Amino acid sequence: MKKGIILILGIFYFHCLLAQQDTSIDSTKRDTAAITQSSALSADLNSNDSAISSVVTETATTAGLQKDQNDSSIALTRKFQDQSVNSPYHTSFVKDGLTLAAAVGVTLLGYHLIKNKKDLTPAELATKTRSSLPFFDRGNAGYYSDQANKDSYILFDGSYAIPVVAALLNKKERSKFGQVMVMYLETVGITGALYTITAGLVYRSRPFVYGDKAPLEKRLDKGGQRSFYGGHVATTAATTFFTAKVFQDFNPNSKLTPYLYTGAGVLTVAMGYMRYKAGYHFLSDCILSGIIGSATGILIPQFHKNKSLKNVSLTPLYQGASKGFSMVYHF
Repeated sequence: MKKGIILILGIFYFHCLLAQQDTSIDSTKRDTAAITQSSALSADLNSNDSAISSVVTETATTAGLQKDQNDSSIALTRKFQDQSVNSPYHTSFVKDGLTLAAAVGVTLLGYHLIKNKKDLTPAELATKTRSSLPFFDRGNAGYYSDQANKDSYILFDGSYAIPVVAALLNKKERSKFGQVMVMYLETVGITGALYTITAGLVYRSRPFVYGDKAPLEKRLDKGGQRSFYGGHVATTAATTFFTAKVFQDFNPNSKLTPYLYTGAGVLTVAMGYMRYKAGYHFLSDCILSGIIGSATGILIPQFHKNKSLKNVSLTPLYQGASKGFSMVYHF
């Protein structure tokens, strides 16, 4: 989870890209003003020409001007939509910034609690028997595999890159990359905060404590008291399901969506299996971790859905000397 904190602090500047989007909208407004001035100048020139031209010429000029205005209206509408209404999400620098700050604060508090946990005493270790566990968690009691633990870190580290790579590969997501990264940082931050505060407050021995395969000093160490719940599994679920959810929202009709959700589930299960095999988490820990992580990865983007623009249409308006925008809200 320390990687999550570094990621949050390292990528947060992407939120500044949202300001560039606002700049683009301002550019659109300037283009609107330019079109208005151009239309007015064309009208004045046509008025002067009409005084010395025939009725046929005047009619043709008026029709041409109307066609130019219609073309400008269509082009401006498309440009405005491309700049402002192609994202299904809404982010706020203040609200999202405060959320990230709170997530980092809770995570640091969790690490403080974890650091101050106490080691097991030999007497306490003697009570850690398989029969003292719930029946559904006895399957891997005593398991220990250093190799499986190392292998799990490959997927764990790689899972942080999955949403970033996916956002860069998809054209629609790439156009709102800063916005997607803000939601991603919140997802990682909240996932890390939930895990660290829980691991710091809850004492539950890892499966390898219940056997003799792991070294004695490792079984007694306070690090062995963090079985509930699995940070690796939760993080993998959060990042992969976040990737699938964001892709679905940007590409609602894509046939790839079911495969992305299936892939997210497969990677989450694979991580859970490695942590189970390594003797670091019980079955119940892995299941709960997967549920928490996938819920975070799906709900954070959902909470940012831009519902306020769902029933709004915005089009340029030209009526005589009046030029501007027409906004309609459908109830």
